[in-house]
Amino acid sequence: MSRGQPQYLEPVKEEMMQKAKSIIIAGGGIGGLSAAVGLSKHGFKVTVLERAPVLGEIGAGLQLGPNAFHAFDYLGIGDDARRMAVYVDKLRLIDATTAEDVAEIDLGEAFRKRFRNPYAVAHRGDLHGVYVRACRSNPSIDLRTGCNVIGYEQDGSSVRAILETGESVEGAILIGADGLWSNIRNKVVGDGAPRVTGHTTYRSVIPTDQMPEDLRWNAATLWAGPKCHIVHYPLSGWKTFNLVVTCHNDASAPVSGLPVADREVLEAFSHVHPRAQSIIRHGQNWKLWVLCDRDPVDTWIDGRVALLGDAAHPTLQYLAQGACMAMEDGVALSLEVAARPEDPESALLAYQNRRRVRTARIQLTSRAIGDHIYHPAGVHAALRNSIMSAKSQEEWYDALDWLYGAQHSDAAAAASFLEPV
Repeated sequence: MSRGQPQYLEPVKEEMMQKAKSIIIAGGGIGGLSAAVGLSKHGFKVTVLERAPVLGEIGAGLQLGPNAFHAFDYLGIGDDARRMAVYVDKLRLIDATTAEDVAEIDLGEAFRKRFRNPYAVAHRGDLHGVYVRACRSNPSIDLRTGCNVIGYEQDGSSVRAILETGESVEGAILIGADGLWSNIRNKVVGDGAPRVTGHTTYRSVIPTDQMPEDLRWNAATLWAGPKCHIVHYPLSGWKTFNLVVTCHNDASAPVSGLPVADREVLEAFSHVHPRAQSIIRHGQNWKLWVLCDRDPVDTWIDGRVALLGDAAHPTLQYLAQGACMAMEDGVALSLEVAARPEDPESALLAYQNRRRVRTARIQLTSRAIGDHIYHPAGVHAALRNSIMSAKSQEEWYDALDWLYGAQHSDAAAAASFLEPV
């Protein structure tokens, strides 16, 4: 400290130095970019290292609960996110064996009032584009492509992301948002490959004019059958329908995005009602994924390194919360790092502890829902139908409060009460 400089300025100086050193994020998906936008709100410089040669998202549709909109609002992208979304009227469950309606959740005014935000669906690429534009327009965020982070080194005062090329990028913190097969997780947790679930998903997109007219519902619709299910909903201003069909066929090895013939998809659903089969017959350009997840773990951090999104807590799709949890992670991370800019390791520990139990509940509940709602047969399915058909709308809202309720959301609290730094 220079002569005559007041001692009370020293913490301010230290905070400024920390903010001047870039935070590194490995992974430019929805979770990584959420963290980048959130951290930039608090004055941090962020460098995003994406392994792909261009920024983009694979897949088609995703569902956005009210907790996603809480995150959008906190991150300052709420208006853009709302413009690209399609607002469905209902969540609808149909028995795929009998084609009979089982239950529905009204997503209208009462739902929005209860959870302070809507429920919507969107094309994954459209949502990712909202984040990319927000990052590119922000001088505090440096987006770099073709940068595959294969590991890291740290010395107590900084961390270096090691690239496949042998180069390194130095920063105050490294966030591993590099997905299910995270290189960063390999060193932080070291728990090997993800768990192969035996569930195979086939994805397609149907132009709206080719979707059977009597099935063009403004709903996120689930047809639940024996060891299989079908999900469909409109996308991109009703130009297309997202179609995802999944069967529990005991697949033993991970597969990602493999093109498959129409015949293979239809064969896996030969036992469901003809009306459900008619939807599958309209699919085209099918691609296959074998689903994987991991067990919840206690530790996501190693000194100045932390995991986020699928790198931390990969989940099955049965709660439609994978992207939502990654966005919530980005919000929580930004809040904790902003609260402790002088102590990154403490900030990352607080972030982990803030998120660990909620995301573990998502992971384990998603597995249970797959078994007991999406894929049961016989009397098991009859029990599901009996329980779910008996619920009132208010009972459904009560059951969803832990997931969507604003009081459980870091993002909702932050958007309401926290002013940007």
